[in-house]
Amino acid sequence: MPSKPPFWRDEEKRAIVFQVVALLVVGLVSYYLYSNTQANLERQSIATGFGFLDKEASFEIGESIIEYSAADTYLRALAVGALNTLKVSLIGVVLTIILGTLIGIARLSSNWLISRLSALYIEVMQNIPVLLQLFFWYAIFYEAFPPPRQALNPIDGVFLCNRGMIFGVPEAHAAHPVMGWVFLVVLIAGYFLNRWGHKRQDLTGQSFPALRITAAAAILLPGLVWLLYGAPTAMDIPALRGFNFQGGVTVSPEFSALLLGLVIYTSAFVAEIVRAGIQSVGKGQIEAAMAIGLRPGKVLQLVVLPQALRVIIPPLTSQMLNLTKNSSLAIAIGYADFVAVTNTMINQTGQAIEGVALIMLVFLFFSLSTSLFMNWYNKKMKLVER
Repeated sequence: MPSKPPFWRDEEKRAIVFQVVALLVVGLVSYYLYSNTQANLERQSIATGFGFLDKEASFEIGESIIEYSAADTYLRALAVGALNTLKVSLIGVVLTIILGTLIGIARLSSNWLISRLSALYIEVMQNIPVLLQLFFWYAIFYEAFPPPRQALNPIDGVFLCNRGMIFGVPEAHAAHPVMGWVFLVVLIAGYFLNRWGHKRQDLTGQSFPALRITAAAAILLPGLVWLLYGAPTAMDIPALRGFNFQGGVTVSPEFSALLLGLVIYTSAFVAEIVRAGIQSVGKGQIEAAMAIGLRPGKVLQLVVLPQALRVIIPPLTSQMLNLTKNSSLAIAIGYADFVAVTNTMINQTGQAIEGVALIMLVFLFFSLSTSLFMNWYNKKMKLVER
């Protein structure tokens, strides 16, 4: 019978010892950093904790999705900043995917001019730092457009000036929220109808126009609600009052510059991802699709893109996360995102550790949520062998 090896030569036991030692080292270092930080804070008479969140913020925020005033608490101010970050990230992700997909497809076009212009866009925009792009677009908005009193008025109800783009919107009416809920219900019903149509097609071979039915219902049903409520047509038109416009909706230069910079920069990387995904599909697949009479548009829609998605989705997730994290550069052009609001809070309260921790937690939540959704979508779109 072979004898047991000594303790120091037993790989399993040594692995356990190494892990325990590593855990103890990490714990001791963490305890040292925590105790040292606490001692320094006490020596400088700096209070710790999150009790300051209930105090009055005493500063204004330029734009907000929810109602906010300087008399509100720091907690509400942070909520405003988080919603502003979420707004620019969601809109930016949608626009980036659309623009990047179009440019990536155009990069593979047989038209020489379209292909070269797409390649030029990709190479130039990829290699200009996003911060410089933000400064460029911000300067364009403030230098190219006149002050409010000389605002450009390309069409009725729309004004362009260095305060942003101001345009009219329908006045608040009871019909509008009902129309929104009806539209949302139609989209949800359309999703399940589309799933049923795919199952029906797998069983019978007959297609079902679920998308067309959903699109028609999404237009007709809200329109019917609008008619039932008396077809309200009153508009809230902006008008110049003093030194600025009152009424309507204002899209600020800060938001516009941030959105343009993030979308243009990130879409260049998305375009290359889309191009690589399309080129990963074998030429035989395309030739077989064309041989049965499919047009180029249908070949791309039904054959190429569904197979290319398995290559596109993982790196696309990284670009979506990059766009969300790059939105923190908004502080450079004065957009009130979460980082900007938190920095103002830190300057007023001195709660730097708590403020930085909140920034880390909020961006961690946004990133993990995005990764969770994209991982679910990637799993759904993967190729399944029969």
